[in-house]
Amino acid sequence: MQPNREQPPPYTEQPPTMVHHPPTMVQPTIVQPTVIQPVPVMYPVQTVTVTSTGLIGSDPTLMTCPSCLNQIVTRVDRSPSCRTHVMAVLCLLLFWPCTCLPYCVDSCNNADHYCPHCNTYIGSYKF
Repeated sequence: MQPNREQPPPYTEQPPTMVHHPPTMVQPTIVQPTVIQPVPVMYPVQTVTVTSTGLIGSDPTLMTCPSCLNQIVTRVDRSPSCRTHVMAVLCLLLFWPCTCLPYCVDSCNNADHYCPHCNTYIGSYKF
């Protein structure tokens, strides 16, 4: 048996012709560059007025705080100094029951002054 070898039918149709369209003119879009304007930064202006009340002592002092500018009475924290320890040793040698006395007496300790509002260190009174 032989395969059926038929010829393809003749091609009678014309291939489609290419229609030539004239090129369309596209208007170019001009993009303007965007200019970013810097935003001015406003910084707060702080004016500090320091009022000197003179020397601070071992007691709380009425003054104006140099940090928060409030009228305050300073908060005093007591701390022993080298002189306090020397006095305690002298008390130990001379009369031992009075050894803790320099640590209990406010005038034998340094007085560190702080603002009660903002806790800023203001100064010290050294024994």
